[in-house]
Amino acid sequence: MSYYPLNSIPDYYGIDDLLTEEHILIRNSVRDWVQSFIMPQIDDAAQHHKDIPNLMKELGAIGALGPYIPEEYGGAGLDQISYGLIMQELERGDSAVRSAASVQSSLVMFPIFEFGSEEQKRKYLPKLASGEFIGAFGLTEPNHGSNPGGMETHYKDMGDHYLLNGAKMWITNAPLCDIAVVWAKGEDGKVRGMIVERGYEGFTTPETTNKWSLRASKTGELVFNNVKVPKENFLPNVEGLKGPLSCLNSARYGISWGVIGAAIDCYCTAVQYSKERTQFGKPIASFQLQQKKLAEFLTEITKAQLLCWRLGTLKNDHKATPAQISMAKRNNVRMAINIARESRQILGGMGIMGEFPMMRHAANLESVITYEGTEDVHLLITGLDITGINAFS
Repeated sequence: MSYYPLNSIPDYYGIDDLLTEEHILIRNSVRDWVQSFIMPQIDDAAQHHKDIPNLMKELGAIGALGPYIPEEYGGAGLDQISYGLIMQELERGDSAVRSAASVQSSLVMFPIFEFGSEEQKRKYLPKLASGEFIGAFGLTEPNHGSNPGGMETHYKDMGDHYLLNGAKMWITNAPLCDIAVVWAKGEDGKVRGMIVERGYEGFTTPETTNKWSLRASKTGELVFNNVKVPKENFLPNVEGLKGPLSCLNSARYGISWGVIGAAIDCYCTAVQYSKERTQFGKPIASFQLQQKKLAEFLTEITKAQLLCWRLGTLKNDHKATPAQISMAKRNNVRMAINIARESRQILGGMGIMGEFPMMRHAANLESVITYEGTEDVHLLITGLDITGINAFS
């Protein structure tokens, strides 16, 4: 069985009418690339816990890395809806593919563009945009996930350089990265960002193995043992948690679009399978319980599409709030993971096989529902916005 035809991907409320011709062209070109490059090899990569060869350069070649970065720095200068549509199509292939592009774009290129010096922008952004450089983002620590303010990684001013010590954990692309944007506390307790290059003495990136999720990408640690970081590598235009949290807002926005792609892949496969699989002398699509599931899937996907489209217009107008982004991230990931699980049931025992995407998407989404803010944290962000009462402290 082949994947469901691309021209049958759902647009139940005519959302394409809200998109520009450029948006549709970008989405369709990435969709075709995913179909031809990712789909034939993704099951093997996930089954054998190996990353896709040359993935970052391939993503760079199709303009999927930092697409909203201006052209003068190597980006495509696209808007936020274009970025979201790219993430949607990449995650239709696999969350690991979208994660690689999302980290590079929102967590590495974004802070260098927003907070970096002109020299840093010109030195790093073009190579990150092409995939020549692979970037990682160092915020989460072994003892501090949802509470980044408690970070223990720290730096000390040594006169002509800073001395960095500490460790970051659960870092996408860490074992492969050429540079890492790292957030650490100074002696004054203030958080600053810096660019740490592979090859600096004392900087190591051990790989995290035995994962049941995101198996087609590399995850690891960033370990700093008296690493000398040149002062010109510090991001000069931000101080405090505002820096890393603004990066997370960009990444969460991309995730809210991306997971729609995973849900669509599961939905389309379930529709096709239910029409072809016969039991009791007729296709299982004719049974009420299966139609109920499919109708619910399509409803939830359509709601998520509308939520993201509106959020994208707000992002384009610089009006999207962190709480609005949190709502979309939480809602859409929960939507996608539920569809992955329930669509697996439509396929019965076949749903666990690698020829079908449900189990792979479901396992991946167990990570997505946790990273860039857990579901519980996003609920509390929304709760704070509703009540004005901080439940975190």
